[in-house]
Amino acid sequence: MDEAAKASAAKQGVFDELDPAVRIRTKKMMMYFIVFAIVMLFAGLTSAYIVSNMGAYWVHIAPNSTLWMSNIFLALSSLSIFMAYKQMKAGKKQAALGLMGLTFLLGLAFTVSQISGWSALSEKGMGWSITETDLGPAYRWNNIEQITGEYGLDYHVEINGAVLDFQNGEYYSPSDPLKANPITKEVYRNTNNSGAYIWALLWVHIIHLALGLIYLVVNIIRIQKNKINATDNIQLYTNGIYWHFLGILWIYLFVFLFYIH
Repeated sequence: MDEAAKASAAKQGVFDELDPAVRIRTKKMMMYFIVFAIVMLFAGLTSAYIVSNMGAYWVHIAPNSTLWMSNIFLALSSLSIFMAYKQMKAGKKQAALGLMGLTFLLGLAFTVSQISGWSALSEKGMGWSITETDLGPAYRWNNIEQITGEYGLDYHVEINGAVLDFQNGEYYSPSDPLKANPITKEVYRNTNNSGAYIWALLWVHIIHLALGLIYLVVNIIRIQKNKINATDNIQLYTNGIYWHFLGILWIYLFVFLFYIH
């Protein structure tokens, strides 16, 4: 084999010698497996969070307008990557390239809005704090007594579906209309016992989002180099699967964190 042939062979991908139908099916199955693995990861984390907090008081945080806006950016990015795939199948490379660039920008907008939204909540004590220790910085999800937001507007506390009353710095059971027996100490002791799970859920999602953005950049480069084209676009298809899945995953986390637990 001459040097040119060796170089050509070295550039071939793992799936290049497979039958096209087998190659497409294999790449789809690989992406479905990745999605399934991520689903199981988040199912395990959310289940552990629920079980570890059984019998505890729940702090329900109200999402701010910036976090709601992030949902819009994510929905638009899913639409743009879907349209990019359609344009590529039609052989419209420049249109597909532009839509992929738009998807990336919307992904960045989602990221920025997420950072801004969580920062705003953190300023009201609803987030994690950093404590310097002898071993370095320690990250911890804030306790309820560190929340400075307005009760009933920014957050509320409930147990077994019943919302607690909060007056003059004291928590009261809804079954205590006369406000005779404050349960503040009990609430402080049995609230947010597993806030670290929230921290884990958010950071694991951020990692997968970063991988999604990298995948977008890689496929934008592939389109520019004609490695993705009208007849060979499976990478763009699997990119779409992953990106749509990230959107569904975030909506699940949004509902779980802000409206269920």
